[in-house]
Amino acid sequence: MTDKTFDLIKKMTELQGTSGFEHNVREVMRAEMTPLVDEIVQDGLGGIFGIKHSKVENAPRVMVAAHMDEVGFLVAQITEQGLLRVVPLGGWNPYVVSAQRFTLQTAKGDYPVVSSSIPPHLLRDKGPQGTLDVKDILFDAGFDSKEEAISYGVRPGDSIVPDVETRLMANGKKIVGKSWDNRYGCTVVIETLRALKDVELPITLIMGANVQEEVGLRGTKGAVHQLKPDLFFAVDCSAADDLTGDKSKYGHLGAGFLLRIFDPGMITLKSMRNFLIETAEAKDIPYQYFVSQGGTDAGASHMMNNGIPSAVIGVCARYIHTHQTVYHLDDYIAAKAMVLEVVQKLDRKTVDAIIQNA
Repeated sequence: MTDKTFDLIKKMTELQGTSGFEHNVREVMRAEMTPLVDEIVQDGLGGIFGIKHSKVENAPRVMVAAHMDEVGFLVAQITEQGLLRVVPLGGWNPYVVSAQRFTLQTAKGDYPVVSSSIPPHLLRDKGPQGTLDVKDILFDAGFDSKEEAISYGVRPGDSIVPDVETRLMANGKKIVGKSWDNRYGCTVVIETLRALKDVELPITLIMGANVQEEVGLRGTKGAVHQLKPDLFFAVDCSAADDLTGDKSKYGHLGAGFLLRIFDPGMITLKSMRNFLIETAEAKDIPYQYFVSQGGTDAGASHMMNNGIPSAVIGVCARYIHTHQTVYHLDDYIAAKAMVLEVVQKLDRKTVDAIIQNA
C-alpha cells in the first residue's frame, strides 16, 4: 500500500455522511472524479457518477457503484432537558451504541454529541435490565434545555454520525476506523478512475456512488433507471465472520476480495460468476466465495429496467456498523485489482455473453 492510498482511505472514511445526508461525501467524490472522466452526472436523490465515454460504436454501458452513506441516526425529538431522541439510519446493534462520540449536524453548524449510558453505580441492586432498544438511547449534546438546543439550530430531522479517527494498526496490515461500509467502494472507484485516466475502453464506464443504501437500497433505483447500464457491479463491504478461525464461516480478513454468489436479494447469474472467477484466476487475484445475510445495491439493480445482470466485488471487515471497524489492506488491494481488470476486460462480446447467461 502506498501512502497515497492510505491517505485517501483515511480521507474518505473520516468524512461524515449518513443516509439522506451524503453531501459531504458527494462533494469530495465530485472533486476527485471530475478531472478523471468526460462527464459528471448527479441523479435526483443525490447519487453521483463519472462517465468515461467509449469511442467504440454501440459500446455497452457498465456501471460500477459504491454507496456514500454510513449508518447513523436521525433526530426525532428534543426532550425538555435538551436531550435528543433518535431513530436509527441503517442497522445498529444496540449494545455498541452507548457511550460513543458522534457529531450532530445542524443548519447552524456541527456539534459534538455523546450517546447515553447508565454507569454501573446506578445499576446496583436493580437486577436484570432487560432488552436494550436503540430508540431508548438518548443523545447528549450538552444542552440544558429544549429551548437552548433550538437556539443552536437543532431541529428534528437533523443527522447524527459517528466521530472517529482512522488509524493504521500495529502490524501495518490492518486499519481501524468507521464507515469502511462503504467508503471502501468510494475509495476503489476513485483509485480505479485514476488508473484509467488516459485509457480508452471498449465500454462506456459509469463509476460513482449511490445514496441511501443502508436504509433499503433506495438510491440505486433512480440512478440505474437514469443511466441505463447493461451490467452493474456493486463495490461494497460485508461482515467478516473469522474471529474463531472456523473456515466454514464466510468472510476472512486477508483472504482476498469477496465473490458473492448469493444473498437474500440476489442470486449471481452463472455467466457472471464464471466471468468473475475466470478473470480473477487469470490474473492470480485472491478471492473468497461469499454467501451473505444482507444485501447490496446489486440486489436492487438486477431487478431494474428489463433486468440487469449484476454482481458484487466486495471486501469484508470486522465489526461493521459500529464506530470501530477493522479491515485488511490486502483485501482492498485484491478488490482494486479485480475492479480494474473487470472494466478493462469487458467488451460487447463479453457483455452479451453474460446477458445471455449461457
